[in-house]
Amino acid sequence: MDNRALIRAFRLTAQLMELHEENPFKIRAYEGTANALEQLSVPVADIERHGLPDRTGLSKTAAAKVAEMLDTGSFDELTRLLAATPPGVVELLKVKGIGPKKIRSLWKELGIEGPEQLREAAQNDEVSKLKGFGQKTQEAILAALEFTDQSRGKLLYPQAEELAEDLLGRLQAVAGVEQAAVAGEVRRRLETIENVALVAATTQPAAVHALLNTLDGLTTDPRRSGPFAWRGTATASGVKVEVLLVAPQDFVNQLLLNSAAEEHLTGALAEENQPGQPATLRQWLKREQFASEQDIYQRAGLQYVEPELREGLWELPLARENKLPHLLEDSDLRGSLHNHSTYSDGSHSLREMATFLRDNGYEYLGICDHSQAAHYANGLQPERVRQQQREIDELNQELAPFRIFKGIESDILSDGSLDYPPTVLETFDFIVASVHSNLKMDERKATTRVLRAIENPYTTMLGHPTGRLLLRREGYPLDHKAIIDACAKHNVIIEINANPWRLDLDWRWVHYALDQGVQLSINPDAHHTNGYADMRYGVFMGRKGGLTREMTFNAKTAAEVADYFAQRKANIKPPLEFQDSLFG
Repeated sequence: MDNRALIRAFRLTAQLMELHEENPFKIRAYEGTANALEQLSVPVADIERHGLPDRTGLSKTAAAKVAEMLDTGSFDELTRLLAATPPGVVELLKVKGIGPKKIRSLWKELGIEGPEQLREAAQNDEVSKLKGFGQKTQEAILAALEFTDQSRGKLLYPQAEELAEDLLGRLQAVAGVEQAAVAGEVRRRLETIENVALVAATTQPAAVHALLNTLDGLTTDPRRSGPFAWRGTATASGVKVEVLLVAPQDFVNQLLLNSAAEEHLTGALAEENQPGQPATLRQWLKREQFASEQDIYQRAGLQYVEPELREGLWELPLARENKLPHLLEDSDLRGSLHNHSTYSDGSHSLREMATFLRDNGYEYLGICDHSQAAHYANGLQPERVRQQQREIDELNQELAPFRIFKGIESDILSDGSLDYPPTVLETFDFIVASVHSNLKMDERKATTRVLRAIENPYTTMLGHPTGRLLLRREGYPLDHKAIIDACAKHNVIIEINANPWRLDLDWRWVHYALDQGVQLSINPDAHHTNGYADMRYGVFMGRKGGLTREMTFNAKTAAEVADYFAQRKANIKPPLEFQDSLFG
């Protein structure tokens, strides 16, 4: 059991206690335990049970519950609460936008004990009549239920990757399996995964079936399976799992067939078909057996196409002309921008965030704690901005040549202005402008709001443009083309927020942004030193859009970044509306 599972368990306990109107002090204690666990960088399961209080900072009571959870999978309080709560009501706690108090009202006053009952009651206009609800809440509930339905049976990329790699390791250990590889959506690095697919070359398919049929956590689907294909689901998530069993000589062909979108396989290979020549990759794969994927593309007259690009969007015409770019790699990144510390809602101090990056070979840190409007995240008032900047100056002297850049994640307010007056904004090296509030605007208003922030001369970078939370919350409705065009005009960088819940800018817009000359930055939005590892997911999303090292802002050296920020600040000519507060 990893730290995330522990955190979920203690958060669920707090929610259930609130649902049952239990002691608020106990509720806060469970929330506090979850928060404390979230700040730990070591796997709690690896700590000896008697050492938990000292190593984690938890009270003896909380540590005992953690130990019980690790050893038995639950603890008394959670077990009691789950026994007292219908499973469908527990499931309602996963629906975005309705908290335990509202769920209690729905349960106790309308007798609703599950999502389908809630949907029916909302469609019959019964929910709006409850005290504290109303029409808007009812409509939001219906939208949240629809989104939850669409997300069912899907995994975030990191979860699917972990499942796929675990299965790959098990397949490779089976007698008769000569080769095996992850395929499908996971190999193409899609942000959410509906089907975890693998291909295995084997002379003993029955042995693979025997393994998969006995693995804990997998449920076989005999109707969809056959001698040369095991199909089923991962029991916990409901995500589909497929293992194709092929003859060794067919392995390469089948791997490509199952690692590309249909549009990539059936796209035209040439502007004019040559007589007798296959017109698509699919036709080549039916005609010949290949020893490598590189051989397939070469035979088809194409530059090799990396798996991330095999979506059938724009890659084939470029591959015909040998003009596919050399894609960004993890090793190209020189620093990490947009990170948080304990000054706002981060888990580690500024020093800890900086030294961790330095010790892992990076050249710089961009610290971007939350601005004052983000009161929920302990946003920085101007005096605390000055305090942090003084500490940065001291650390830069001590840690040189490593460099900390003074940044802020400035909230884009409802009218499109940036949080803080220009007298504060001008003290930062760079500013990431992000939307965090009032997410219910229509596309026209939302786009106008963000466009105004992009036009602000102090905006260096646009943070997580849509604010989406994958499988949890739909994104802010934006005219992406208008936003990207404005960033090109005003020389604003766009981040690919690498947090696996966000991966925003969506990779589908990366290619357009590059065509407009917009630089992108792979930003982890790290609130913990562990968060830096998320940059690899941002790299994957950038690669899917054709991102190169040259167009990646944080692939620049510390000196190049410093020069860029300095030049950009020197060129700021505030519009009249900002000048009074600067010079008045």
